[in-house]
Amino acid sequence: MIPLNFKPFPVLSTERLSLRQLTIEDKAPIFGLRSSPAINQYLDRDPCLSMEDAEHFIEKINEHIENNNSIYWVITLSNTQAFVGTICLYNFSLDEDSCEIGYELMVEYQGKGIMKEAVKSVVDYAFHTLEINKIIACTHLNNQPSTKLLENLNFTSSKESFTDNPDYHIFTLLKPASNS
Repeated sequence: MIPLNFKPFPVLSTERLSLRQLTIEDKAPIFGLRSSPAINQYLDRDPCLSMEDAEHFIEKINEHIENNNSIYWVITLSNTQAFVGTICLYNFSLDEDSCEIGYELMVEYQGKGIMKEAVKSVVDYAFHTLEINKIIACTHLNNQPSTKLLENLNFTSSKESFTDNPDYHIFTLLKPASNS
């Protein structure tokens, strides 16, 4: 793993998506995402209760990026710039040469292959730009769409248990061996 440096911020693009840095102008969609009962049902976090909560969240996320502790992208549709979700890499470990990935998608955009496309792009960034060797994902045991997504992207179920919450399942993805 190379030393982390998220300056300039790495904007990622796919066929349908643009992944960019979170800004204060995203407070309304962040509030919608983080206050949604449908999205929060599988997440072990307090919901966003106000626009002020959303602003504080954005400030905290951008502080983590500024300090190279984590990286957090807004997922937008390339053709309309519509905010559809978020994806992040965090909990970097130099000892383990690993990080965790997290993601969430507005309900109206679920089931359209958007998150699969975003995760592929972020995994590629982690493995090839950051030179991470292992990516960890945790998902709620009842969150079958997330479990299916991870399995479709070749994450493997870990025998480890999530000590903070037994309702979460751990998946891992190892960097493929290079052919050179």
